[in-house]
Amino acid sequence: MIVYHGSLNIVEKPDVIRSYRPLDFRKGFYVTTNLKQAEQWAVRKTLIVGKGKPIINTYQMSEQWGDLRVKTFDEDLMEWIDFVCACRDGADVYLAYDLIRGKVANDKVFRVVEKYHSGDWERERALKETRAYPQYDQTAFITQKAIDQLLSFSGYKEV
Repeated sequence: MIVYHGSLNIVEKPDVIRSYRPLDFRKGFYVTTNLKQAEQWAVRKTLIVGKGKPIINTYQMSEQWGDLRVKTFDEDLMEWIDFVCACRDGADVYLAYDLIRGKVANDKVFRVVEKYHSGDWERERALKETRAYPQYDQTAFITQKAIDQLLSFSGYKEV
């Protein structure tokens, strides 16, 4: 399977150590199967930093998980939102896995998580407010073992 990583850099040898910003599934190396999504991530990173050029790194990703601990979130967002909220709250639940796969929520997720965590909204309200883009996905490589076992750099292009 072909996957993409939006960045400011060419990343031939991804590593989890350089992951500096905890996202939905906490610290990890994130890829997607959606080229448009990776381009948006790369452009957004460039705008935040204020310099550089957006780069799309392309990889071949094996689907032979072997002994890897893989967590996949399906269509049901109930488990997903609880997991994302826990991760964004600093919990280390993500460390139980080598690889985490799931949808990407729209920009409202940040407000939803905040309202849910503060207790302003019940779980059902948070779920109702959360909408996942069906064509957008993310895979977080949590361990270096998963990267080394599954990812192979194919190339890159500037956006």
